[in-house]
Amino acid sequence: MKNKIILRLWISFVVIILLIAVVVVSAWNGWICNMPDFKTLQNPVDEYASMVYSADGKLIGQYNVARANRLAADFQDLSPYLVEALVATEDERFYEHSGIDAIGLGRAILKRGIMGDISAGGGSTITQQLAKMLYSERATSVMDRLFQKPVEWLIAIKLERQFTKEEIITMYLNQFNFLNGAYGIKTAADIYFKKKPNELTRAECALFIGMCKNPSYFNPRRYLDRAIGRRNVVLHQMLKAGFVTQEEYDKDCQEGVNLKQFKLPTHKGGIAPYFREYLRHYMMAEEPKRENYPSWQKVQYCIDSVLWQKDPLFGWCNKHKKSNGENYNIYTDGLKIYTSIDTRMQKYAEEAVFERVVKELQPQFNTFCKALRYPPFNNAARHRDIENCMKRSWRNSERYNRMKKAGATEEEIALAYRTPVNMKIFTYDGTKEETMTPEDSIRYMKKFLKAGFVSMDPKTGDVKAYVGGTNFDAFSYDMAGQGRRQVGSTMKPFLYSLMVQNGMSPCDPVSNVRKSYGGWMPRGGGGGGSMQLQRGLAQSNNTVTAHLMSTIDPRDFLSWLELFELPTFYQIPNMALCLGPLEISVLSLISGYTTFVNDGLHMSPRLVTKITDQQGNLIAEFSPRMNEILSQESAWKMQIMLMGVVKHGTGRRLLGMGFDGDIGGKTGTTNDCSDFWYVGITPNLVSGGWVGGDERDIRFSTGQGAEMSLPMWAKYMKKVYDDESLGYSMKDTFNIPKGYDGCDKRERIKKERNEQHEIIDNISDIYR
Repeated sequence: MKNKIILRLWISFVVIILLIAVVVVSAWNGWICNMPDFKTLQNPVDEYASMVYSADGKLIGQYNVARANRLAADFQDLSPYLVEALVATEDERFYEHSGIDAIGLGRAILKRGIMGDISAGGGSTITQQLAKMLYSERATSVMDRLFQKPVEWLIAIKLERQFTKEEIITMYLNQFNFLNGAYGIKTAADIYFKKKPNELTRAECALFIGMCKNPSYFNPRRYLDRAIGRRNVVLHQMLKAGFVTQEEYDKDCQEGVNLKQFKLPTHKGGIAPYFREYLRHYMMAEEPKRENYPSWQKVQYCIDSVLWQKDPLFGWCNKHKKSNGENYNIYTDGLKIYTSIDTRMQKYAEEAVFERVVKELQPQFNTFCKALRYPPFNNAARHRDIENCMKRSWRNSERYNRMKKAGATEEEIALAYRTPVNMKIFTYDGTKEETMTPEDSIRYMKKFLKAGFVSMDPKTGDVKAYVGGTNFDAFSYDMAGQGRRQVGSTMKPFLYSLMVQNGMSPCDPVSNVRKSYGGWMPRGGGGGGSMQLQRGLAQSNNTVTAHLMSTIDPRDFLSWLELFELPTFYQIPNMALCLGPLEISVLSLISGYTTFVNDGLHMSPRLVTKITDQQGNLIAEFSPRMNEILSQESAWKMQIMLMGVVKHGTGRRLLGMGFDGDIGGKTGTTNDCSDFWYVGITPNLVSGGWVGGDERDIRFSTGQGAEMSLPMWAKYMKKVYDDESLGYSMKDTFNIPKGYDGCDKRERIKKERNEQHEIIDNISDIYR
């Protein structure tokens, strides 16, 4: 009987061992649980922020949201104090075990599980904690956690087989959430102390490692005394492990915690914030579907549809998939995005916009507003239009949406908007306290002038500088790529280029006699007789331009503009198109002008040159996108005529600013002085910008693009030319053949003879 009992016990023991072995093998191979495969373990799932680099190799920003605010640090980037504090506190036998610490596990089972000693710890190694962070979902019950533990043990063993101890520590510190948007030690060191991980003091390292026990409970921003107490526990563990001396321990325990440098992460800081935000939307765009666009965004839907088809970068994240079948995500995939922006040129562009708009034009506009009946709206604005504008602004505000959600009526909301309250308002010198109505605060914010500026390389399409406004924190709406305004006379070179492509030369005469075209008669020019084509453009003569427009079908002109990738969707063909009523972004307009500089080849904007993964592997490369529009000779003629604008026309004030050499451009001013433009061309850069009010009725009563916007270009180009490291010079020349003026007499005589022969042949045909 006794032998049978022993036999049964042995059989039960063997069966249990075999069952455990089967379960372990099945789990190891992922047959009965979600075990990461070998490839995944070599590249653990993480959520690093994507980093954005400039063309000159500078880190200009990152994309991150929620649990993705992480920047990877290498082991050599870590302070040795971090490693010592982590090992001493979380896993003293880290360098001795292979993922599972048998001694620590046994102690945890005996003291915590059997004896109920909560302070005994859980027995998890650093590797097991990493496995939990990487692969375990948040347990909803004790049973869930019990089932997770064995799987984490197996994953820990696999991690130990695939990675070195240093790599495991690095992954652990890169993965940990230190709260306040600080995911990973690199981001945490920057947010809390404005330092790099290898610059942290021993006490600061101990503070971070102390948070690993319970980051919310030991959050230094909320519970500083508690966090310091935990820090000192970590320092004591380092003392016990022999990493610090008694003297060092005593000194570090007395050290205070300086959080004066603490700053929550934001996408708004740093250089080129408008560009980074534009690029974020650009890369994450979804395939355009008409039902996702409101009725007033018809043009935007068409623009996005064309970009989705033509530009590989537009919607790139939703056009490409990772090895696991998921689309790329710039917030979580740790991409390295190499842009075309040059930080030096970007800085000069931002300075030029600020100096011209904020320092010079804004004070003038503030003075001008004092004489207005309903500032900042112009006296010519209709009261009904002002009311509609204000109501639109109400509905776009957070206050309106909050009150509407709470059930407030329109009357109650209107009363709230006209009741004075204490608030903080924006100034360029910082925020200040004021008492005013929310409606008045909207009027106050609308008085600030807006601007957009872009600089492109005409040979590659690279966007070297991109400024969407004067202050991204206060005015986040992007007037470089997102906003579109009427372009005025900067439209004229596109019509003139069609004329020269069809055979005209700069010296050809054009009628300067004012007349009506179906009831429409343009203002400007009309002195009688004729005027050379190049002079008509230089003087921005509307009468000459209208006569040229009358010689073609407006539909053909719209088709011509489409070649330059200018938005003509839903535009009704009409004569007035030649004077620039089309609403176009600064980026699109500058891109269109590259055609005149680049020997007839139009260059689409290139925002990004390449994208790599976290390991530096190339996953996307973007070549220049171009299409041929003009012949080389036609491009030369346009260069000659645009230089004539500076030498003899509306852009000649540049000569008084010290500019000379091969520089051309075109000014633009819309009706009622609502929009001021200037686009300048040089042999190696096409740059330009817009200045105006938040609404068309917020404007000066007088002014021209040459007066308002041109100085912004001049300030930028002076800074560019003065920086010899950029390689741009006023001595740069266009590729126009020496002595060529676009008006070769022999070619003109040949053309006239051909026309005469054609007339004679036609007469002969009649008499035949």
